Amino acid sequence: MRSVLGRTDHVVVVGAGLSGLAAALHLCGRGRTVTVLEREAVPGGRAGRRDVGGYRLDTGPTVLTMPEIVGETLGAVGASLADRLPLTRLDPAYRAYFCDGTSLDVRTGREAMTEEVRAFAGPREAAGYARLRDWLTRLYEVEYARFIAANVDSPLGLLTPGLARLAAMGGFGRWDRAVGRFVRDERLRRVFTFQALYAGLSPRRAPALYAVIAYMDTVGGVYFPRGGMRALPDALAGAATDAGVDLRCGITVSGLERRDRRVTAVHTADGERIECDAVVLTCELTTAYRLLGHVPRRPYPLVAAPSAVVAHLSVPGPGGTAHHNLLFGRAWRTTFDDLIRDGRLMRDPSLALTRPTATDPALAPYGRQLVSVLAPTPNLARGDLDWDRIGASYAREVAGLAADRCGLGGEAEILHVLTPADWGRQGLIAGTPFSLSHTFGQTGPFRPANLPRTTDNVVLAGCGTVPGVGIPTALLSGRLAADRVTGMPVARPRRAAEPAPAPRGKPDAERVRSGEGPMNRGR
Repeated sequence: MRSVLGRTDHVVVVGAGLSGLAAALHLCGRGRTVTVLEREAVPGGRAGRRDVGGYRLDTGPTVLTMPEIVGETLGAVGASLADRLPLTRLDPAYRAYFCDGTSLDVRTGREAMTEEVRAFAGPREAAGYARLRDWLTRLYEVEYARFIAANVDSPLGLLTPGLARLAAMGGFGRWDRAVGRFVRDERLRRVFTFQALYAGLSPRRAPALYAVIAYMDTVGGVYFPRGGMRALPDALAGAATDAGVDLRCGITVSGLERRDRRVTAVHTADGERIECDAVVLTCELTTAYRLLGHVPRRPYPLVAAPSAVVAHLSVPGPGGTAHHNLLFGRAWRTTFDDLIRDGRLMRDPSLALTRPTATDPALAPYGRQLVSVLAPTPNLARGDLDWDRIGASYAREVAGLAADRCGLGGEAEILHVLTPADWGRQGLIAGTPFSLSHTFGQTGPFRPANLPRTTDNVVLAGCGTVPGVGIPTALLSGRLAADRVTGMPVARPRRAAEPAPAPRGKPDAERVRSGEGPMNRGR
């Protein structure tokens, strides 16, 4: 594994998103002096926040899986997940609504989900689900240590027995076909392939190896932290500062000072010069390349994932939905064609609806429910839509559609809307919070590298580099960056396991001032 050359005593991490905080924790735990510079008023990056009239909104990711990776990140400095971040395991993980009027609770326990599938689609499909679950578990066990949680310097580094096992399992076939070998009911196939959108791909085109994402939520489990998703970066930041990391918010990095191939200092917009031995850049790739003064050559342009419109709503009454809900339209294949190939709004939208007050009522005023509706859309590079003109009306349209499909109850009040234009103004590539899609040419060693070849002591982290998009992968990206700096070995092999009860403990102390602040999705 290639690593940073020379001294690495003092490392400056640019960005206090999840990958930046993870990098800081691992570096600090390995004896480095660490300074983290964050341009926003609070940590979190894409895991953003906004407070509106007593509602505590999560403006970034809402699905938390693989809490053991959070635990490993905190454990880098001897902190405990149970003490820092009380979690609730959601049951069901999702509730799926279909246009034929049926619905399915997606549970993560083997026996519980087998019975759900048997009642929903019959004994043959229940047996198929059991085989699918076993296949997903084996897929995870093959992929995690070697292909997800490891630094790879070149494609040749993948030529291992694990690659042969992955091929034998059908990992390089198509995701939808792989799932179709086990379950035939189209509704069930959607439940185990919709995650392809997280990778920016259609299930018809996504390699089956990405079905490991379906393992993470439908087998590994979905969790929620008390206080909302903002509690995750706050817990990481609190552990980092307690361990001695110098975390500075409200600081914008304006440039890097170089001597030959080494960065010797970081300059801030307010005129400060911070000497360093190494730098970890966790900002958006375009920003990182601008700071480095070099854009790596690629045989083809980078491809961004689809974007989204997110409408945050206030709804009266007790609410009848689950915490996470999938609202499928009648169309499925054409939905991905609309978004990815044609750059148009979905003609028959499929939506994701999150009601965090189902788990933590304190996120909204008494007697009200906080609901977020996400509608996938084309990104700014693919679609030619005037979001500043149509954004509000489209948000009302998808909010009404969501209410019709799952019966929210009462008239919804729109609290806040985010569109691709908003993401674009925050500097995100092609106006998408989902970064680069996981095409074959943007996967593993073909994804933008985390160790730029034009410098000896700069490393990249974040969803634009390896291993990719999502909370677990963002945390792993920070650890992989730390490995590049210190030369430490990569993670030990991990064996998949049945979901465990959620850790319980005292809430993390208020280490970082909370409050309304704009989300820095580029961090």
